[in-house]
Amino acid sequence: MKGRVKTQATQLPSYIFQVERLSHEGRGIARYTEKFEHPTEKHGKNVFITQALPGEMVRAQLTHQSKKLDEAHLIELLGPASPQRVEPVCPHFGKCGGCNMQHMSSDMQIELKQQTLQSHLQHFAQLAPEAWLPALRSPRLDYRHKARIGVRYLAKQQQLVMGFREAQSNRLTSIKTCKVLDQELDQALPDLHQLLKQLCGRADIGHIELSKGATEVALLIRHTADLVAADIQALQDFVKSRHWQLYLQRHDAESVKRVDQPQAESRLHYRLGEQEQQLELAFHPTDFIQVNPAVNQKMVKLACELLDLKAGESVLDLFCGLGNFSLPLAQAVGEHGHVVAVEGSEAMVLRGAENAKRNKIGNLKFYTQDLTKDFSKFSWVNQGFDALLIDPPRSGAELVMHYLHHFNAKRIVYVSCNPATLARDAGILVKHGYQLKKAGVIDMFTHTGHVESITLFEKLTTQPV
Repeated sequence: MKGRVKTQATQLPSYIFQVERLSHEGRGIARYTEKFEHPTEKHGKNVFITQALPGEMVRAQLTHQSKKLDEAHLIELLGPASPQRVEPVCPHFGKCGGCNMQHMSSDMQIELKQQTLQSHLQHFAQLAPEAWLPALRSPRLDYRHKARIGVRYLAKQQQLVMGFREAQSNRLTSIKTCKVLDQELDQALPDLHQLLKQLCGRADIGHIELSKGATEVALLIRHTADLVAADIQALQDFVKSRHWQLYLQRHDAESVKRVDQPQAESRLHYRLGEQEQQLELAFHPTDFIQVNPAVNQKMVKLACELLDLKAGESVLDLFCGLGNFSLPLAQAVGEHGHVVAVEGSEAMVLRGAENAKRNKIGNLKFYTQDLTKDFSKFSWVNQGFDALLIDPPRSGAELVMHYLHHFNAKRIVYVSCNPATLARDAGILVKHGYQLKKAGVIDMFTHTGHVESITLFEKLTTQPV
């Protein structure tokens, strides 16, 4: 497989490299050596090459130089391609900054994410689990049910650009298709582009958001000036033909309003669990939800299994959002059990309570609390819990780790979207008498370098010295 990949013009030189390994984010790592007549002063220095894979000999164009390392972009394969190299499924690969791993096999992507998780746990916390869990993988290519798409109108060119940002840039790449986006949403992109291009207020649209539930789709238009009646009618005609919902956002999130059916509920829904005990969770189009519903279903099920909940037990769910884990946990402990769910966003707490009521779950109580600040004096803290589930943002849950003695949970499941903060928090957990039993990656964002993971910690019967 020989060929050239387009790259921006630059004054920096290109060199031949032998790629040795992958970085955590999926770039090929090579070194300057005398073998390829590299500059003597660079010998031994690492260079990170986008789209290059281990074992390949490549010509790469330098894009950035620093004292510690250089960065480059693949422009030509000079020998056999890696057996793990595959043809990218998206025509925008290499320009769009969204999916940076489409050139490597799905197995290689999973292996890299597992190595990244293992490396962070070992390097930052000197930890390894007793057992590695099989990766939770996405069964579909078009896994993404939620996306924000930028819109820019270039007046001089009379051109409307609708797409995603380029890698490490604020510039938009115009897209005609997004293969990881749910098929129904992807197929609507050309018509959406055509519609926006014809609006009088096209220059006032900053971005659009697409959200899909189990049966509904919502289109949200973020605009910086009021749209004329004809534009609103054109948007309404578009969603009506597809049985979608339409939302307009003039200012902040509080200004979002549904306009296709103003009196109707501003909600979409997704489902969790099996038919006998299936849950239906409602969400607003601007709410945070997991964008990969199939993997989310597997993740929630695995979390409940790892906690090994018994009827009548008490569970604490921190950073609970709208109840993605809370409701299944409440089901698992039965009507004589109890779940306390805590979240910093009052809107999400209200949504969680709404979902509990919708599903007739009475053994679950939600609390609004900023978990990055002292919460030790609040009533819910000292109730005592058999199990704890933590699903924090990328910054992790460092403060929570120091309050573990209040909770006294025997089992902890930590769901992470950042292996670095997970490793930091895991080190604190161990100091508080917990042991890392199991760990595994969750492929929530296929074809990207995002490393989601799930870990199980159990309290030791004897405290570490």
